[in-house]
Amino acid sequence: MTNPQLAHATEFGRMYSRSLSAPPEVPSITTVIAQEAQDMTGWAGHMAATELINDTRLNGAVGSPGELRNLARQASSAAERFRDAAAARGDRVHHYAEQVALAALGQQNQYDAARATLAEYGESRFADRFDQWWELYGVRPLAAEVTVWNQTVGYAGTLDLVAEIGGRICILDFKTKGVGRDGRAKPVRDSVVMQLVAGMRAEEQLVDAASGTWQPWPHRGDDGVEPLLLAVAISEAEVVPVQADPSCLRAHWRKFWALRQVWEHSRTVAEQGRVLRPIGPPPRPAPAGMTE
Repeated sequence: MTNPQLAHATEFGRMYSRSLSAPPEVPSITTVIAQEAQDMTGWAGHMAATELINDTRLNGAVGSPGELRNLARQASSAAERFRDAAAARGDRVHHYAEQVALAALGQQNQYDAARATLAEYGESRFADRFDQWWELYGVRPLAAEVTVWNQTVGYAGTLDLVAEIGGRICILDFKTKGVGRDGRAKPVRDSVVMQLVAGMRAEEQLVDAASGTWQPWPHRGDDGVEPLLLAVAISEAEVVPVQADPSCLRAHWRKFWALRQVWEHSRTVAEQGRVLRPIGPPPRPAPAGMTE
């Protein structure tokens, strides 16, 4: 995950502020989407079991409850460690993609350092495939890592890239992916459509973080020509761009709006503090015939 200047980690998820000196006000696009619960227990269990059976110390631990518990304890965090490693790799690939765009825009960039970092981690093939895709599709960047804001609904986010491809304005979101058993890039999740349409429906884009200067967002499609919304899966084997079906955008926008309400109500409930109080038994009625 990238770290835009105005993004903050809070107890209610990632939130954005209007300037460097202002407090966070609205949730990020990804925080809103995360309100939809996803059951990952099956995957986590699979990761733990796989690590345990592949641990070379397992045979020696058989018959020793203490050693087995140690191995099981370590294996239980396999999913978390895999997630963290994948997130770090995604950050490196995203950073490289940003530097490619900045270089094409003629802006200050860290292209050589970003490539060197990928090489250091043995991830140069991600850059190679990305470069091939960039050239093949004739990507002409307009803005990279642009922070946007929607005041009406109440959210903000940072878009990976706005570019012109084939004469059309496109909003792109990059997803770093592993390679499946078929040798192809693993597919992106459908939830990326909410992410893309929320970006398109922004109202403002950031000009200067320090002063909190914003300007109108020009890519809402209010002129009747909506931008193409593209999710781009970047893997070591290939880069696969997919387009969000325009006929589905309204439904995904409504779902995103509903999840934004869930976030708001969840925060309101959390701010109530302790809402369950112990209660004692009711007073016993006085026995019949007794008076004070």
